[in-house]
Amino acid sequence: MRARWTIVAALSLAAACSDNSQQPTSPTQSIAEDRTELATGPRTHVFYAKGQAGRKPGSADMIWHNGPIMTSVVSQNIFWGTSWANYSGDKITGLDAFMGGYSGSNYAKTSDEYTGTNGTVGNTVTAGSHIIDATAASGGGNTGAILAEVCKVITNPVANGYYSVYTDLPRGNAGYCAWHSHGTCNGVGVQFAFFWKLDGDAGCDPVDNTTGHSQGLAALANVAAHELSEARTDPDVQGGWYDRQGAENGDKCAWTFNVASVTFSNGTRWKVQGEWSNKAFDTGTGYPNRSGQKGCLDGH
Repeated sequence: MRARWTIVAALSLAAACSDNSQQPTSPTQSIAEDRTELATGPRTHVFYAKGQAGRKPGSADMIWHNGPIMTSVVSQNIFWGTSWANYSGDKITGLDAFMGGYSGSNYAKTSDEYTGTNGTVGNTVTAGSHIIDATAASGGGNTGAILAEVCKVITNPVANGYYSVYTDLPRGNAGYCAWHSHGTCNGVGVQFAFFWKLDGDAGCDPVDNTTGHSQGLAALANVAAHELSEARTDPDVQGGWYDRQGAENGDKCAWTFNVASVTFSNGTRWKVQGEWSNKAFDTGTGYPNRSGQKGCLDGH
């Protein structure tokens, strides 16, 4: 979701990476404030936890606000935190499989209708090998800190890069499960996303009882689907696709599930929310979001 942010101290990383070093404010900010900030400054897009304040999808179709989309994606998972050094659970292998199976899946294709100045959203995701950084993770509410981590471990960033940073930091009192943003590493503009550790976190849990994944993996996969779909359709800090209230395609269908699981192109199954389709809403072929608007698709 597009949230209001405040400026914090500038990031210093030997000019290797740059953004606006913003951090989230309270999720109770007004829509009017968001619209003002939308017109005057960059955004980071927050996925709210269940029951937290945030926009409900009150308007229907998303609108193109100019700018590019992602015609393809090159992705890498980054696992940051001391606990990843000797981790033996299913989250690392599972999230690698998630990203590999997302590519070319019917789920990914739910976003293919959207166009930008550079073409049409594409469903190809080239997943690179994951990276483990076993130093202590920090800065979950600070885009500058997470971008610095991306710039540190990604030695050859690419312009269509999407870098997911999975930390071992619990969410605590933060009102959001994950977010995605945009910055620059070594002169290359990249997309990146941040994820809390969501083990035992009811506020970010899709309640997956069918796939056999651990609760922590299931929670991360669902929010990862949300963030990647939004990055593909609204990748930059300006422009992109969102509705009149600032809600992106993931926001408009957040915490709504049409089926128990969706099968990806590599045969893996995931309980993931739907993504908003203007075409589905206009033709009445989608399933309803929390506002009853039938524009959500999951490609099952």
